[in-house]
Amino acid sequence: MGRKHYTEEFKREAARLVEVSGRPIPEIAADLGVGRATLNRWIKEFRDQDLLSGPHEDASKELARLRKENELLRQERDLLKKAAAFFARET
Repeated sequence: MGRKHYTEEFKREAARLVEVSGRPIPEIAADLGVGRATLNRWIKEFRDQDLLSGPHEDASKELARLRKENELLRQERDLLKKAAAFFARET
């Protein structure tokens, strides 16, 4: 049996359901027929997307967005440093 493929809309709606329903994740996952880990991954993915979507009026949300963006920029910088060092050794 192959892996199931869910639409982006289904994933987003499942994550939204967790946020607004107040029901436990395992219960929602069972109702939707998806694994808890899968649902947790979708929730994190959409929270991150929402967080990085741009400036927010809410100061705490904006601070969280900026921290997440800063973390991503550090990771990219570190990767570029490693790539530059690798290519410098090759020449």
